[in-house]
Amino acid sequence: MLRLGHRPQRDKRVTTHVALVARAFGAKGIYIHGNDQKLAKKIEDVINVWGGKYFRIEMISNPKKLVNDWKATGGKVVHLTMYGINLPHVQEKLKELDKILVIVGAEKVEGWYYHMADFNVAISNQPHSEVASLALFLDRVYKGEELNIMFGDSKISVIPMERGKKVVRNDGQH
Repeated sequence: MLRLGHRPQRDKRVTTHVALVARAFGAKGIYIHGNDQKLAKKIEDVINVWGGKYFRIEMISNPKKLVNDWKATGGKVVHLTMYGINLPHVQEKLKELDKILVIVGAEKVEGWYYHMADFNVAISNQPHSEVASLALFLDRVYKGEELNIMFGDSKISVIPMERGKKVVRNDGQH
């Protein structure tokens, strides 16, 4: 997935949540347009404790090159925007795709991305959170299976309970 236009002072919390949702809901990694090593460290710390070492974080300076390269290797680009076609109308097509780059903007997204996207997809045609958009998008594409992801390399795990909290350590520490 690609987080466009990350502004470290303004977007750090939302971009962190975008990355956390991407990881927890099955994305392979995130490209962040900009340079924010503190954010990268925060996500790497989560990965080290909660698992998912396959998840990659890469800061990039040229997102247009990434999009062009992605498409040149046969990948499809999905831009999440409130101006797109509503997800229920395209979700079956999206489930058939193998290599998807999901774009989520932080600031006003240039028209170039709308034109380069294979799909401009709306979760709603109303203003809403990019974190919610990404979560709903991944849920629909993965058919809810992302909720069953188990990170075998986690140091701690939450045991689901109707009431209370139970966390177990998987690394032998107390």
